[in-house]
Amino acid sequence: MLLVHGFGASAEHWRHTLPALAPRLRVLAIDLLGFGASDKPDSRLSDEPERPGAVHYCFDLWAEQVLDALRELTPWPPRRPLHLIGNSIGGMVALTAACRLQQQGIPLSQVVLIDCAQRTLDDKRAAERPWWERSGRPLLKALVRQRAVVAPLFRLLAQPAAIRRVLAVAYPSGANVDAELLELLHRPSTSPGASESFRGFVNLFDDHLAPQLLEQLSRRQPTIPVRLLWGGSDPWEDPAEARRWAATFSCIRDLEVLPGLGHCPHDEAPEQVNPILLRWLQTT
Repeated sequence: MLLVHGFGASAEHWRHTLPALAPRLRVLAIDLLGFGASDKPDSRLSDEPERPGAVHYCFDLWAEQVLDALRELTPWPPRRPLHLIGNSIGGMVALTAACRLQQQGIPLSQVVLIDCAQRTLDDKRAAERPWWERSGRPLLKALVRQRAVVAPLFRLLAQPAAIRRVLAVAYPSGANVDAELLELLHRPSTSPGASESFRGFVNLFDDHLAPQLLEQLSRRQPTIPVRLLWGGSDPWEDPAEARRWAATFSCIRDLEVLPGLGHCPHDEAPEQVNPILLRWLQTT
């Protein structure tokens, strides 16, 4: 099983998941490029010229990293069941990797999406936004391209006090919001280049959307099972959208919505989430 963290997090964000799953199977967790202890190279936006050492941060890049990690760290092609779990943007990375594996004919037992990013700011969803957001969109996109704007904004958002405020929203129950969590989120932000990966991420205005990838997984055979786990009080990723996905795409086999939990239920309430993950492992 490979665990893929969300934005601003790292492999350490699975601190309560790894010990619960490790007795059942081999569990791996990685730091996506630009996060955690991974390198944080300069960002190159899609319309900027290539230059040595700069990368275009995107879901295809991170999915390729996931596949590279699997090929390097496990027997390849896999001879045992292979599972991908992703939280937030990690869910998008897991879905992108799953589509690539499906195209290559590599068997995948399941993909578990925990509060998968719905990417409401993507250009392809602009028509869904209020008129005043659409009218200000060109200015927003012009500003977040500028390093002179992004760097001080990142320094402001990466302060421990700002991280605590975000956690108060992301973890509505307040459970497990402790010094360890604050440290694992804050420490990578002090690494050289951290503002560059932030710049790359906030400029992802035209990348994959989950419904497109779920449609691809549903259409091709054999179908890779997808299971959804959601915090019922997620402030950013509406569980109603997850229910629409479950009603629309045949690849989705299960949906569990946990009342009162937020964007990271695996860390907020592992005592509820880990038994579900173990049950889904037994199902496959």
